[in-house]
Parts: sequence; structure tokens; C-alpha cells
Amino acid sequence: MEEVCEGKDFSFPNQEEKILSLWNEIDAFKTQLKQTENKPEFIFYDGPPFATGKPHYGHLLAGTIKDIVTRYQTMIGHHVIRRFGWDCHGLPVEFEIDKENGIKTRDDVLQMGIDVYNEKCRSIVTRYVSEWEKTVIRIGRWIDFKNDYKTMDLNFMESVWWVFSQLYDKGLVYRGFKVMPYSTGCKTPLSNFEANANYKDVPDPEIMVSFPIVGDTDNASLVAWTTTPWTLPSNLCLCVNANMDYVKVRDKFSGSVYVVAECRLSELPSNIKKSKADTQNGPTQDSKNPKAKTKGSSNEKVGSKEDSGYELVGPKFKGASLVGSKYVPLFDYFTEFSDVAFRVVADNYVTDDSGTGVVHCAPAFGEEDYRVCIENHIINKGENLIVAVDDDGCFTDKISDFGRRYVKEADKDIINAVKAKGRLVKSGTHTHSYPFCWRSDTPLIYRAVPSWFVAVEKLKDQLLENNKTTYWVPDFVKEKRFHNWLENARDWAVSRSRFWGTPLPIWISEDGEEKIVMDSVEKLQKLSGVKVTDLHRHKIDHITIPSNRGPEYGVLRRVDDVFDCWFESGSMPYAYIHYPFENVELFENNFPGDFVAEGLDQTRGWFYTLMVLSTALFGKPAFKNLICNGLVLAADGKKMSKRLQNYPDPTKVLDSYGADALRLYLINSPVVRAEPLRFKEEGVYCVVKDVFLPWYNAYRFLVQNTKRLEVDGFTAFVPSDRATLQMSTNVLDQWINSASESLVHFVRQEMDAYRLYTVVPYLLKFIDNLTNIYVRFNRKRLKGRTGEEDCRRALSTLFHVLLTTCEVMAPFTPFFTEVLYQNMSKVCNGSEQSIHYRSFPHGEGERDERIEQSVSRMITVIDLARNIRERNNKPLKSPLGEMIVVHPDNGFLEDIAGRLREYVLEELNVRSLVPCNDPLKYASLRAEPDFSVLGKRLGKAMGNVAKQVKAMSQADILSFERDGEVTIAGHRLMLSDIKIVREFKRPDGTDEKGIDAAGNGDVLVILDLRKDESLFEAGVAREVINRIQKLRKKAGLEPTDTVEVYFESLDDDKSTLHQVLNSQENYIRDALGSPLLPSALAPSHTVILGEESFSGICDLAFVIRLGRPSLKFNLDALLELYSGNQKHVQNLQTYLLSRDHSDLKSEFQLSNGKIKVDIIADQPAVEVISGKHFFLTVGDYYLNSRTS
Repeated sequence: MEEVCEGKDFSFPNQEEKILSLWNEIDAFKTQLKQTENKPEFIFYDGPPFATGKPHYGHLLAGTIKDIVTRYQTMIGHHVIRRFGWDCHGLPVEFEIDKENGIKTRDDVLQMGIDVYNEKCRSIVTRYVSEWEKTVIRIGRWIDFKNDYKTMDLNFMESVWWVFSQLYDKGLVYRGFKVMPYSTGCKTPLSNFEANANYKDVPDPEIMVSFPIVGDTDNASLVAWTTTPWTLPSNLCLCVNANMDYVKVRDKFSGSVYVVAECRLSELPSNIKKSKADTQNGPTQDSKNPKAKTKGSSNEKVGSKEDSGYELVGPKFKGASLVGSKYVPLFDYFTEFSDVAFRVVADNYVTDDSGTGVVHCAPAFGEEDYRVCIENHIINKGENLIVAVDDDGCFTDKISDFGRRYVKEADKDIINAVKAKGRLVKSGTHTHSYPFCWRSDTPLIYRAVPSWFVAVEKLKDQLLENNKTTYWVPDFVKEKRFHNWLENARDWAVSRSRFWGTPLPIWISEDGEEKIVMDSVEKLQKLSGVKVTDLHRHKIDHITIPSNRGPEYGVLRRVDDVFDCWFESGSMPYAYIHYPFENVELFENNFPGDFVAEGLDQTRGWFYTLMVLSTALFGKPAFKNLICNGLVLAADGKKMSKRLQNYPDPTKVLDSYGADALRLYLINSPVVRAEPLRFKEEGVYCVVKDVFLPWYNAYRFLVQNTKRLEVDGFTAFVPSDRATLQMSTNVLDQWINSASESLVHFVRQEMDAYRLYTVVPYLLKFIDNLTNIYVRFNRKRLKGRTGEEDCRRALSTLFHVLLTTCEVMAPFTPFFTEVLYQNMSKVCNGSEQSIHYRSFPHGEGERDERIEQSVSRMITVIDLARNIRERNNKPLKSPLGEMIVVHPDNGFLEDIAGRLREYVLEELNVRSLVPCNDPLKYASLRAEPDFSVLGKRLGKAMGNVAKQVKAMSQADILSFERDGEVTIAGHRLMLSDIKIVREFKRPDGTDEKGIDAAGNGDVLVILDLRKDESLFEAGVAREVINRIQKLRKKAGLEPTDTVEVYFESLDDDKSTLHQVLNSQENYIRDALGSPLLPSALAPSHTVILGEESFSGICDLAFVIRLGRPSLKFNLDALLELYSGNQKHVQNLQTYLLSRDHSDLKSEFQLSNGKIKVDIIADQPAVEVISGKHFFLTVGDYYLNSRTS
């Protein structure tokens, strides 16, 4: 393996760019597809985005989710076709062309020419394709752009025709009028799910209007409330609730008599201070009235009939008694309906929570209005409904007084006209949530439009059943949001009176009696005799079909409409592979698809249309598994806005932190559970800091220490096989091997369940344990201080754990895992070119749950003991005498006092560890019910159960812990239902300064904090080591850099320091990897790398010097070698000192500690022996002299 740089010098974005180059060089994605082509298919449907805008964080999130799942499925043995798709038709494209060309009305398009218009649309469809491709590739997603699909391609459009023809043949298509959300900005009706995409709180006029009842003895008028004055010219009836109570009231000042629901009487304007003069223009509220409100007046309440200026006229009565009453129309535009219209009807949709209890109905402009008028035979279904508003939202000439006026702009004049007629009872402004067009951002109106419908309501039961067979993450979106949407499904208007889209394949005769639906290009060509190469309107609208009834019946022409683009995207599972014209076996063997993923908004969009069409066609859902993500918001919780610039540019984030960090940040957030994410750039940085740098440092430590083997003259590192490593007797080897198997098992389990969001927290914990437990506690072994064989075993274990981690995380962090793998694979035979060609680990090794739990508890013990030290101001460098670990599990106590003991004592700087399995010796037990768990389950019984739980005796609690359950007040409670609190019971004769404890409800740790003079020397040794490590860092040394450490006492009495260093010699040598050397031993040629003086350290003063390893010569032996010739000795010393130290060391190791020197001019050849004539280091000399 090649050397690697420090973490601070490692640029994640730069390394990712190098990996992109590598993937491009080896054609990685295509190669992976080739290698897996004979494996079972995993079918992934990618929802097509529009390329008329640039990708944002929402796209990056969805793309990351899709990439992770498809990479994982490939690694577990599937062939996963991934083709990018583009939504090319519909309003988003037309809206751009309308803006660019100043198109305001439908006539503007016709004047330009549909052919010119459509070609302009075609020209911008791929405007941002290159930006999309660049960003998608940069985020690390593997998907085929060259073999992409476009909804405007002939093959795709032909399959859409086939889908529609199948629905038509099944009797699921009909033509009719329907009141729909209508965009005057885009001049088209919208589907219900589009209409729900953009609500805003806006002020609208609200008025109450009087409708005099014909023939009423009291000359009473019904009073209706509306926030859409523009619909009043089209009024045909008034609707009440038959079961509600209504009253007649007389205005005491004007004498006018009104009929309203009794419960809504307070909505009438208060007239207490109104004078007769104020009513000259009819009973309208006066703006001069100090109590009047010009805004929100519908919320003005009056206390009672008596004090509001009104008096009852007769008893109250049911709304049913009003049904059939005729009233005087407000306008005379629809007098031809007088025989059947302008009367009172009843329906339960009239409620008592708003208005007056009387609703004005204009059937062309309200869904309920239309239904009520049909049911009451005011209009008839199938007749040509008069819609007095045109496609641009302007009144037709039918409304003569306001013709050609935009309806919303006419509101004010209509109110004035009502006032002039003396029919305005009240006016004001009402702020409410109102739908706007999601593209043009203009207010929607509800308008009856002729349209082609898919009869979704016929499929409702089957849709609900099919939904049950699908698997969603999170499941509440399926069970609530999507289920509710399906339960209230309405027939789907799939046609749009637009231009750029897939044309409806319906040809109709002039008399409407003959109708043909095309299911293929071939059928159209056969019936028309015209060659067809493009299915867009300007290419086929001219094509006619001769009537089957004979020439006298003329020809059939295509209807003008095009498909709603949601119909196209819902047809994607069939159209993207041109089914049923091609790929029949691929589709029929693999439908429903395995996986889809998009945002929460698609529950009413793509997910819905997929489900409707697949249910209608095949009686099945379109997909088996689905991940639904939430919205990515700006840091302040607001919608991301280019105008406000309230979010960081995705490109800059990628360039600063890398794609892997952004990927992990996104999936380790609430957004993958369909909740909103407030995007914060510092969150991406934290992923680098908390995940990638520790991971990288563990990898770097491995590389450094494998290189050290070669530096020390040993053979190059080759990892041992996994089977051999499973036999290791080292407890931490056993633990990390088991923990890595658990990692594999967990990630497989969660990925198979599509729970991406659980993986990162588990990985974080695993990497933390790897770096802070395995690497930290095994430094001596990994650095070779316990012998070459043990070093290789530890390094091999670390190597395989890191390799497994990379394999497990490859779908999540494709770049970083590739970086590590490319270097690590150099020491493996038969390695794949890329980590993404490897299989996902199977988890075939053994898992030892006991050792995993014991080490987990050991970590807890260490954390608790550290807390005690901090609380009592006892730093780790101060040795303590004893710690006691209390736990009822003898297996754990056996581990903590046995094979884990040395790690605990060294980490905590404690002399001895005492296990204790008697939970009552040092603690009293107390039981507390877990209200969060039991509250909902027990309900009213909770109080009694809680009381008895708290009253449990020590013996009861011990019995409960042993048995795992207890029955209280007839309720069976488990360990998860009751919290056992252990409270420290201090031994007699001690105080809190002498002994302290900490626990977590599972294990109790007790530390003896009392001063012990016998621990003084160990404390000094730890202080010295601490100063040496800090000096190494100060000198800029790497952990792998070998130095010799010299010390010199600065005290007058040097015996104390020398005594300490002698008694702690073995401990110091283990910690440093070399002995601590007296400064007097340093040769004159020693190169000093760092030096620092210290004083006041345990009342001692000393100097520490760090030097390069130096040769130490035995002058007596050298003089004997050259028969006393000092010049020859000097020449030999000069020669040996001129050699590179590591090369010289390797040469002596390879030749069994002796070399022949015969290259020094004018002196005889000699055999120089290491350890006799000289020593390779001062440390070797020192240890040899101590042994002698």
C-alpha cells in the first residue's frame, strides 16, 4: 500500500474528482452492468424530472436515495438497469415559451402556429440537460444518460397511446363536463393534485347578498354569503340545509326582513347605531360606523337578536320548508332558465360553520354547485352547459355588462352593481387560504370544462386493496396520507386543451357517432394511409380517417386535446421500454417493479398515477417498495428560494466538503422519514469531522504501521485470511471481528427493509468503537511492540475490518470507499478493479454477542469512571488505587475482571479492579414505571399500577430482574416497562471525597479517590509520558516516526526522579516503545529534533530531548578490530554514519547482524558485528548494558 497524507491534508472533494476520472477510465458503471447481466433483475422506476430548471437539493436527495438502493441491490446479486428519464411535455415547458414570446391567450398560439409553437417547446426541453448530467454524476450517482428516455420520444408516446386504448376498451374512459381547478395564467384545467400544490393566504372580497323570496307575506329575502362576487352573474339557485333551523328577522332601522340560519344570525351586520339616513342606498354596512370593520367583517359577532338591531318575525323553521321557494334573480343573464332555476334547494354540504346557512350556486364555477344543480334538475347532465367565462378567465359576451373583463378584476364593479340594486347586505374583506397555479402563480378559479376522464371512482376498492400489498418507508404515508387520497379518489381528467404534449389518440366523426381510439402508430398508418414519424399535434392533427359508414359521412378527425403530463409519467413503467411493442418478456417477468422513490408531494402525483394506471391495466400496483422523502427547506425553515438566496449553492457545498458528506448528511436526517429537513451547511461539515476523518485516521494508522514493518526490515505486509483471524485469542480481535459481522448483519437487515436512515447512526458508533477502542487499545500490538506475529495479526484484523466497512458502506459513500479500496487492494490477490464490482458481505463469520455486550459495558464503565474523575477533579494522569464494578451478570464480571481487565486499568490509570455481583452491597434499588411506555397501554389503570411499582421492595425488584417480568394489579409488566434505579450506598466510615460512584441503571462503578503515596511513582511516570507525547506533536513528528528520548534531571537531588524512572521503567518502555535514556548517553553526532524543560511536575524539574536514532560505537571493540589503528576506526565510524540509518539497519538484519566493510580506501576489509562493535541505537546499547 502507498503512503497516505495526514487527515488535515486530505481533500475529500479532490479525491472524489480523481475517483470520477478512474470510473470514467475503466467505464465502471457499464462494466458493472455487463458483469451482472445474467443475474436476476431488480426493476427500478426513475420518475422523470423536467429539464427546464436546474437540479436542487430535493433532486440531490431523491437521487442519493435511488443510488444507494440500486447500488446495494447490485452488490447483493441483482442486475439493475438505471436509465435517466426526462419529462418533456406539459405546462412547465409551455409556460417558459409563453414568457419568452409574450403569449397571453390561446389565440396567440394559434396565430403563431402550433407547429412553430411546438418546435419552440421542443427546443428548450433539454436546456439544462448538461447541468443535470454534471450534477448527478458529481453526486456519485450511477445512471445511464446516453440511453435515457424522453416522454416526447415516438416510442414513449406510442406506449402512452396503448395505455389509453386499454383503458378505453375496459370502459374506463368517458367525456363529460367537470368543474375543475382552472389556471387562467396557463389557460388549462389542473388535476386535483396540481391544484393542491400551491396554497396562499390572501384577502378576498366577501359580501352578503339579498335574494327576495317571491310571494313572501313579509317581503323577506334570503341572505347568501360569498367570497367570489364574480360568480353571482351565473347564479341559478340557492341551497340550504334541510335539517338546520332558520329564522326571519327584521332590521329595526331599515325594516328589511332577512332569512338566515339561526346559528349564523350573528353574522348579519350590527345595526345598533345605524340611523335611518344611513340606509338610503339599501341595507349595507356603513363605513362611518365606528364599530364597522372593513377587513375580516365576517368574524364580527353580535351578542343577541335584541341588542343587534334585529327582531324575530315569527317562530324558527327547518330549512326543508324553504325548498321550492322562488326568488328574484340578481341579474337577468340566464332568464331562459327561469322555469327551472332561481329556486331554493337543499343539500347537506351546507354547514353551520361559515356564511349564513344559505349558499348561492353557480353550476359552472363550483364542484358542489354543479352536483346540486344536476341532482335538482336545474341543469341536465350531458347538455351543453353555458360557461360564461372563457379560457383566459374573462367573461363572455353572455355577461353583457362585464364582457371581456377578467373575472377577478370585475369583482369590485359587480359589488357596486349589487349595491346599486339595493341587494348588498354587507361587504368586507376575508383572508383565507386560496389555491394558486403552481406554474404561473396566478389564482385558480373553479370552472366547468369539457374533458376526457378516467373513471377512477370505479377502481377505488381495487386501488385500496393494491395499496395494502405495497411496502412504504415511512409506512404512515401509505397508511394515512396515500390511503386517504385513494379513499377520496375522483375521476381523473386526463386531457388538456393545450398544444405541447402527447395528443389524445381519439378520432371522431363530424356527427359524433363514430369514434376510433388508436393503440399504435401502425393502426393510425393503416387506417389513414399516412406515414407517421412523430406523434405531436402539428405532425398528426391534419390526418383524417375515412368513415366506415361511407364517404357521405365524411371523415374522422382527431380531438384537439393532449394528455395531462401526469398521465405520461404514470405510464412510465411501460413506455420507457416501449411495451408492449418491445421488451415484452422483460416487462411481464418483472412487473410490478421492485422500487420507486420520490418526495412526499408525489403521493398525490406520480405515486398516485402509477397506482391508478397499473390497477386499471393489470389489477396490480406498479411497484412493490417505495421510499418517500420529505422536503428540504432552508435553515430558517422557509422554502428554498433563488430570489432570497437563503440556501448554499449545491455546487459550492460539493466543492467544499465532497459528495459523500452531502449524501450521508441528507440520509441521516428526518427527511428520509418524510419529514422536513432544515438544510444547514455546518451539518455537512460535521459529517466530515465526525464520520470521515476518524474513519480516514483508522485507515491511515493501518497504512503507516504496515509500512513500519518494511522500515523495520520485515517482509512486506500481506493480510492473513479471515478464517485464520477468527482463531485469534486476543479479546479485542474477537470483539471487533464480531462487531463487524454485526455491522454487516444490521446494514443488510435495514437495507432490505429500505430504512436508510438507521444506517448512519450505527456506522458512527461502529467507527467510534473502531478508532477509540480497537485502534487506541491495540496501539502496542499494531506498532509491533508485542512481536511481529502478533503485530501482523492485529494489522490483518484491522485491514479486514476496514475492508468490510468499505464494502458495507460502498452504496452510501461510493467515493471514499473507492479511495480506500484502491490502495488496500494492492496487498490482495485477485482484487476487483473497483469496490463497486464486489459483492456485499454475507456476514458468514461468527458473532459473539457476549463479548460485544461485555465490551459495550466496558465502554460504559470507562465513561462512568471518567465522569467520577471529572466530578472530583482527579485527572487521568493521577493514578488511583481501586475501582469496584457492580453488576448481577457473572459473565460480564468474569470478562471485565479477566480478559478486559488490563484495558480498563490502563485506560483509567487504576491499580486494581474488584468485581461485585451483589447489587445491594453498594446500592439500593428503586423501581420507577416508564410512563411513556405504559401510559397509553394502561389508561386509567396507570395510577394504581404506578403506585404499586414504586412500592416494590428490594427483593421484589431483584426477583423481577431475574424473571424478566412481574404481574401488578392484573397487568403483566416486562423489563422494558419498569426502570430500575440504582442509588449508591456509601460504605461506612467513608465520605464523598474518599469514595464516589456513578451508574447508568445497568452497571455501577465505584472509585476509591483517597490519596495513596504508593501511587506517586506511577503518577510521575504518566506525567513524563504525557510531556513526551506533547513534545512529539510540537516537533511535528508522525506517530510512525522513530525517535530516541533522553531525559535529564534539573533538581539538586536527582535521586527521586531516577528512582521513579527505574521503578517505572517497564511501564514507560511499553508506552513509548523504547527506553527512556539518560542524556549523558547521547553521542555527539545525535540530531536533536525537539527539546523542552519542565518544572513543578509533581515537584520535579527535568529536560526532555527527542533525537534521531543514533549509532553507538564500542571504541574498545573497534580498536581491537583494527589492531589499535585509531585512524582506521575513525574512517569506519565516518563511513557508517554516512549511511542512511534505515538502510543500514535493514542490511544488518538481512545478513544476521554482521556485514563486511571492504570499500574504505587504504585500510583492510573487516567484518563488523552489530551489538559487538557498535549498536544501531542508543536504546539497544542501553538495554544491552543493563542486561550485562
